[in-house]
Amino acid sequence: MSDDDDFMQDSDAEYDFEYEDDDEPEGGDVDIENKYYNAKQLKADSPEEAVEEFLGVPSLEETKGDWGFKGLKQAIKLEFALGRYEDAVKHYKELLTYVKSAVTRNYSEKSINNMLDYIEKTASDQTAYKCMEEFYSLTLETFQATNNERLALKTNVKLAKLYLDKKEYNQLSSKVREIHKACLREDGTSDPGKGTYSLEAYALEIQMYAEMKNNKRLKAIYQKALTVRSAVPHPKVQGVIRECGGKMHMSEENWKDAQSDFFESFKNYDEAGSMQRIQVLKYLVLTTMLMKSTINPFDSQETKPYRNNPRISAMTDLVDAYQRDDIHRYESILHDNQDLLEDPFIAENIDEVSRNMRSKAVLKLIAPYSRFTLRFVAKHIKVTESEVQDILGVLIVDKKLKAQIDQEHGTVTVGGENSEHLQRLRDWTSAMDSLFTTVLNDGEGFKINDSQSAPAGDIAYSSPLESNISLAARTHGKKMGGRGRGGKGIMSY
Repeated sequence: MSDDDDFMQDSDAEYDFEYEDDDEPEGGDVDIENKYYNAKQLKADSPEEAVEEFLGVPSLEETKGDWGFKGLKQAIKLEFALGRYEDAVKHYKELLTYVKSAVTRNYSEKSINNMLDYIEKTASDQTAYKCMEEFYSLTLETFQATNNERLALKTNVKLAKLYLDKKEYNQLSSKVREIHKACLREDGTSDPGKGTYSLEAYALEIQMYAEMKNNKRLKAIYQKALTVRSAVPHPKVQGVIRECGGKMHMSEENWKDAQSDFFESFKNYDEAGSMQRIQVLKYLVLTTMLMKSTINPFDSQETKPYRNNPRISAMTDLVDAYQRDDIHRYESILHDNQDLLEDPFIAENIDEVSRNMRSKAVLKLIAPYSRFTLRFVAKHIKVTESEVQDILGVLIVDKKLKAQIDQEHGTVTVGGENSEHLQRLRDWTSAMDSLFTTVLNDGEGFKINDSQSAPAGDIAYSSPLESNISLAARTHGKKMGGRGRGGKGIMSY
């Protein structure tokens, strides 16, 4: 599935339903109904006037009912969008009084949950976040009082997410513990019916420890999250858990497990319709290069549709250059796509890939030489002399190169008798010499018994090579059935 075929830009779009139009109140005063629909027509062009019209609906009802609930709900959404946060909180408190008896439990739960989703997506500044926190707190008080445990859990998860966004980690930790406790039975065992909420809490906790770079706690929570089997979470939640797991494995240089987690994360984000799939796909490509794998990550059925996606093309070209050991193409792509480094995670790990590329390029370039200058290597690899010196230093320490660096004169001498590549050349020459000697002197097909004397008329040879030529000639003469003047079947020279 390509991005052009997506029907939604983010997974949260799945929940953006307007439930109030699905459950129209039955009966009711015509004046109330007309006022409500007149206010809806004003929403687009005159939102302030629409708010006043919606707020006028509840006063027309003799007792609290569906129309008043609907009017308040529409007014609150508009007030929040207009930045009238104090008014929104005031009227939300009034709206919650309808929950106990004025509207049905299912209808109120759907409506409240829909409203919380709406304000979560609309909030854009700290004042809005403070208003959101008040909304969540008021909701918790109301639904805990009415024993609506499901909506209370949903609201707690939303509040925990708000704390994560605001980086208020103490409040987040406290809220996560509260959620986990609510997901347990009386005997302390996990409640299978609440596994989804428990997994969402783990996902928030994992993100917190990932931001704090506390890998020890992250790993422990990550392992716990993988053991939850009773949950049927939104795929975006699984995507978050696997993405953080991949980053954790990367920090441990566990490239194989990181690649596996990033691939699973990508599939979950793709299923959820989340745009985070593109970023995770870049992480997957990065991991492939760090693994020094020759398998193209875009060969799989899931990733193949994104091979030519313009947002991923730079990483596609990068892995292609890496797998072909094309250092100049690799450096050119990085230079022309600086936006890749805007992601802190990519910027942090791409240096390792670049070092690998440059190290391979240096070793390939200097292979024929026993002495060279830093300037020579820098010119061909297109990096600074100091970077060349660093690369050579690492290669020497890692025992991949035996050489001495003269920093004063900027020269490098490959280590004479101890030079690895020269020693390999000598070993190869020695092996060839031994093979030549063995074939010509000791080969069974070329030996002449010392006890046999050369017949009359044969030519005597002193060297092994000459003896072998004689043997070959005699053998050839026998096969041809020729008869020389000596009657021996020996060819004359």
